[in-house]
Amino acid sequence: MGDEHEVTWMDNHGHHHEDYVAHPHYAFSYGVEDHHTGDYHGQKEQRDGTELFGEYTVKEPDGNIRTVKYRAGKDGFHAEVHNSRRSDHQHDAYHH
Repeated sequence: MGDEHEVTWMDNHGHHHEDYVAHPHYAFSYGVEDHHTGDYHGQKEQRDGTELFGEYTVKEPDGNIRTVKYRAGKDGFHAEVHNSRRSDHQHDAYHH
């Protein structure tokens, strides 16, 4: 199934080992909104094999809300940064 496969190796002492590499598949999300401290942040992410998608949001001290949307896969890591206080509504893109 997908990326699942068995991995075997021999260690320096001649012992045989085997393990399995599974096809990762998960999704999660959480959020914090604390009116007492002003803490506001959250994240959500999902992965299916080598494909990963997600975003996180954080409220900065000046009130700006920064949202970073990202994805990663065989073609590398890509992220777009959005800021709520930018008057021109531009965003920055990153690739690695």
